[in-house]
Amino acid sequence: MRQTLTVFGLLTTAIAVASVAAGEPRTQRHEIQEAVSAPTRTPANIARDKYRHPVETLTFFGVKPGQTVVEIWPGGGWYTEILAPLTAAKGTLYAGVSPWPDGGKGVQTLQAKNPAVFGHVKLAAFPWTAGQPKVPDGSADMVLTFRNVHNWRMGYQRNGQDYSAEAFAQMFAMLKPGGVLGIEDHRLPESASAEREKSSGYIKVSTVRQLAEQAGFKFVAASEVNANPQDSADWPKGVWTLPPSYTLKDVDRAKYAAIGESDRMTLKFRKP
Repeated sequence: MRQTLTVFGLLTTAIAVASVAAGEPRTQRHEIQEAVSAPTRTPANIARDKYRHPVETLTFFGVKPGQTVVEIWPGGGWYTEILAPLTAAKGTLYAGVSPWPDGGKGVQTLQAKNPAVFGHVKLAAFPWTAGQPKVPDGSADMVLTFRNVHNWRMGYQRNGQDYSAEAFAQMFAMLKPGGVLGIEDHRLPESASAEREKSSGYIKVSTVRQLAEQAGFKFVAASEVNANPQDSADWPKGVWTLPPSYTLKDVDRAKYAAIGESDRMTLKFRKP
């Protein structure tokens, strides 16, 4: 399976390059597709493309190769494997990590394995405090965060204290005027109790919009590219019941595998 996925990625890259070489106008989507098809991506990450829709998601946000892009909390680097080759030639990619500096180990592992592709990624603390490296204010064209707002709401790494307002304020500060904030997160139905945001891993669209707008952002658009109508957002162990976590391990595993990964909002904001 590993070999098959790697070959598939290489073939997809060849097809994308060939289509442009044949005279098709080069577009933002071509650039993103080539990054998604990069042979440096790991097979396990490629296997999740059917759930995470990276080409459609990044195209919706408007990511371009020459931009200064900030990825907040990249974790093991699922999206970093795409954003790094996309920005390597003429852009800049920051990874905002927490806790500092241990939160950057996933990115550092990628850099050690392939410095030619990932060596340009700059590590910064997020949320940063005095004495830590930060993304310079007003420097970013694009700030992206995938499945993280619920963590700030739940107080992850802050002893259960909600610091989502602080996180949005810092993202607002690092963007240039006109810069874009792209958010993907597990979606809690608007009819559900807001108390569930504190423990389930799901968060309401209205909550995210309120946090962004209070920080000064203007809402641009929403996409349903990462929607999953099979996800009720009501599971024994929250969102972690579903793949890829499978917190219940083998209990009803086939049921949760059939549902797939979570129903997610995909929201685009702009700094005036």
